[in-house]
Amino acid sequence: MTSQIKKLAGQTVVYGFSSIIGRFLNYLLVPLYTNLFLTSQYGIVTDLYAYAGFLFVLLTYGMETAYFRFSEKHQNPEKVFTTAISPLLITTSVFLSIIILFAQPIADILRYPNHKEYVIWFALIISLDVLTTIPFAKLRRENKAVKFAVFKFINIGLNIGFNLFFLLLCPYLLKQNPDSFVNIFYSENIGIGYIFISNLIASAVTLLLFIPDFFKIKYTFSKTVLKQLLIYGSPLLFAGLAGMINEVIDRILLKYLIVVPEGISNVNTYIFSQIGIYGANYKLSILITLFIQAFRYAAEPFFFSHAKHKNAKETYAEVMNYFIIFGLVIFLGIMLYIDIAKYFINENYWSGLKIVPILLAANLFLGIVYNLSVWYKLTDKTKYGAYIAGIGAFITILLNFILIPKIGYMGSAWATFFCYFTMMTVSYFWGRKYYKIHYPLKKIFFYTIFTLFVFFLSRFIVLSGFKMYLFRTFLFLSFLFFVSLKEKLFYLRKKRK
Repeated sequence: MTSQIKKLAGQTVVYGFSSIIGRFLNYLLVPLYTNLFLTSQYGIVTDLYAYAGFLFVLLTYGMETAYFRFSEKHQNPEKVFTTAISPLLITTSVFLSIIILFAQPIADILRYPNHKEYVIWFALIISLDVLTTIPFAKLRRENKAVKFAVFKFINIGLNIGFNLFFLLLCPYLLKQNPDSFVNIFYSENIGIGYIFISNLIASAVTLLLFIPDFFKIKYTFSKTVLKQLLIYGSPLLFAGLAGMINEVIDRILLKYLIVVPEGISNVNTYIFSQIGIYGANYKLSILITLFIQAFRYAAEPFFFSHAKHKNAKETYAEVMNYFIIFGLVIFLGIMLYIDIAKYFINENYWSGLKIVPILLAANLFLGIVYNLSVWYKLTDKTKYGAYIAGIGAFITILLNFILIPKIGYMGSAWATFFCYFTMMTVSYFWGRKYYKIHYPLKKIFFYTIFTLFVFFLSRFIVLSGFKMYLFRTFLFLSFLFFVSLKEKLFYLRKKRK
């Protein structure tokens, strides 16, 4: 690896320690949820977090990436920071007020008529998270990865801690002593509501952690800078909204498009059960999702800061190569040991395991899309990001409408796959026109075909017990050996030149 790639890898590890390790710990709550709650109850959790994703993108309206872009170009980065965060304060306050005012009608539309508190709690969580977006971006821009990681860990630690407190400790204490003081602040009737309350507490404390930093900054506001931020960020808003359609609309559409078999007495319970099974199995693709998340945290500021270098395009090509290698390793690692990985969720959810390889591949495509996005971000053609995401959104909605009534949540998985594959393909060919990067396509195709060969071979040769794991471990190690050997030979040839 070159020194620049090593630097990016190092930052990815640090950011990954807060996002990959931290969010992995957070995802460890999934086994807790799937064992404590019915599939229909977990379906409600899955459904609500899907709406939260949309609203978060809407309320940040591309300001995070716009801040990165103009803080690098502007002589006074602090002015860019204060200008970027000011409109977020206003729009978030308006949003929160509207949601609280119309909480009951919204709850009725979402089919939670008896739980308008869910709507209010989620509005508060989203609002608090929006207000920490630019402060976290500032830490990334200033390469304060350790502080970034600490704050993220505090957020995740509090969320996990309060989940364990409310869902395990409080019920245990009440079981031991029904007249316990726990009755003052705990009610078992709240149930899944404690998942949201825990998140809310964690988000509130995280915002408070940034308060000292706010007081250290001299607040200045520039209409010129704000105009530049909004012009640059507005296409990213549409791209972000389209991206959220691609990411979570399937869980929302399942509620309205899935065909309920005859003889089902409780339609809502069946629908939310299907959403819960789909959402739980989606979580099995977490390793590749978390890897992509950590990579994004490190890569975005890296791409902008490295753009001035003479060998920038060559570096971006190397980044893509290593990104795909690690993504394929994760894919194989999960699929070769899916018989172990499935215990991450309760057996009531195992009927959805067939969607896991489809979603793993789909999310790898999405990670490649993030890599390819460098061409329109560096050329200030962010409208193309919106076009690409819009194309993906169209495919997502179309295929979900066609496939969900026919094959249920399996249709949602295939819609996700074809959406991200199309976005990847379109972005690659448009990028060649405006900011051509010579990616090592031959190597990438070789690694991909080799991965598929190993995967299908593991399915074709059926063994049992220890022999199966021994064989699959041999396949996995063989894959690692051949890929590392090829990379080493490629590096030596390049060094001789």
